[in-house]
Amino acid sequence: MTTITQPQTADPKGAVNGAKLFNRLCAVCLTLFALIWLVPFVWALITSLRDDASITQSPTSIFAGGWSLDAYSTAWDNHPIGTWYLNSLVISVLAVIFTVAFCSMAGFALAFLRFRGRGLVMAVATAGLMLPTEALVLPQFIEYRSFHLLGTFWALVLPSVAAPISVFVFHSFFRGIPTALIEAARIDGASWWRVYANVCMPICRPAVSTVAILTFISSWNAFLWPLLVLSQTKSQTIPVGLASLVDPSSPQYAEVMASSVLGFIPLIAVFLVFQRQIVQGIATTGIK
Repeated sequence: MTTITQPQTADPKGAVNGAKLFNRLCAVCLTLFALIWLVPFVWALITSLRDDASITQSPTSIFAGGWSLDAYSTAWDNHPIGTWYLNSLVISVLAVIFTVAFCSMAGFALAFLRFRGRGLVMAVATAGLMLPTEALVLPQFIEYRSFHLLGTFWALVLPSVAAPISVFVFHSFFRGIPTALIEAARIDGASWWRVYANVCMPICRPAVSTVAILTFISSWNAFLWPLLVLSQTKSQTIPVGLASLVDPSSPQYAEVMASSVLGFIPLIAVFLVFQRQIVQGIATTGIK
């Protein structure tokens, strides 16, 4: 007599418990990472509200000496922080405009156009991802010195335009667009430029937002290259200007911390306003 064995079914209760455990583990990891990021920020904010005497006497005491905004007014009055803000804003906005324009066109060409040397261009772009920024400092310095661009904002804007990661972001989005949509536009008589401007770019708004925000943040935070290129104090950016405030002989802890808080407040504002676009741009890879 033969017996029929019933197929084993997965335990739904065990799957639910496993999912809950995984969610809790993710929540714990995110909380730890958030604390790692928030603790230095909160510490800098609290230190900027104290006076130097209380910081020197009791550096770990939060409420010693009371809180005041004197360090912020002193830093703003004694240093051209407003000018540094304007310089960083102009450089970052120009970098965003040129990076989005040129990298989107490069990604479109690599995704849809067929030309000789396309594989070589992709290989060069891939190699650009592997090179550290510090390795390009000396060649870029010699190049921009030969073009007499040192000391100008263009020396900071143009290097950020050739961003391989931005090209790959746009390339992945364009590759996700159905080929039938592109062929239909071409059959209707649309040129490649019109396909790029009127068909592809409106679809790739998440990619535009992602590249724009990441380019703005990287341009705003750049330190080494602006330090080498911009020599005058009034033409410096926020990171370089803040570094010049540190005096090892007589450190002004509260003033330095207040200047640092003023420097990264715009980045926090940009992230909080556009965080949905960042997540959508990273999670989306074109039309599904």
